[in-house]
Amino acid sequence: MSKTQQADGSIHEDQLLNFLVNSFDEEVALTLGENAELDAEDIYEVLVGACADGTSVSTLCERSEDAPHKNSVLYHLRTKFDLETLEQVGNTLLQKDVLDVLPQQVEVVSDLHLRPYYGDEDNTDGLYHSQAKRGTTAFHAYATLYARVKNKRYTLAVSPSDRRRHRQQCPRRVSRYPRRP
Repeated sequence: MSKTQQADGSIHEDQLLNFLVNSFDEEVALTLGENAELDAEDIYEVLVGACADGTSVSTLCERSEDAPHKNSVLYHLRTKFDLETLEQVGNTLLQKDVLDVLPQQVEVVSDLHLRPYYGDEDNTDGLYHSQAKRGTTAFHAYATLYARVKNKRYTLAVSPSDRRRHRQQCPRRVSRYPRRP
């Protein structure tokens, strides 16, 4: 009898994390100094983990025993990443396989998402300001573009928004990404 293990037909959390971290590593060149306390993979793991948990990088680093210090991760995010390039790479990864399997005509949906910001009130540059909601008027904002097929959403693009980018500009900005080969 063969001792070869068969796949159980499901995707496990560690497999998905590994896939996403490797995808980032292939698509985003990140060079850290020789004396850096962490490597690119550490940063990608924190980013993916924060996205999966629906939390911030700071919160994930504070709660996780094996995560690097939040200040180290945030420093590298602020100094090593070009937001426009990261946006393009992320949207390319979102569309990598989905555009090939979608029907020729799909319903396209655009949303603006506001995530409350509870940080320092003097440090709200780059945030979106709106009516008070959940105790704040400052938000991290992003627009998303979806293809909707049979009541399922397929994310095609995500674009950050702030007070300098008008609400109507974000859907136009994200809509430039989907391209059929």
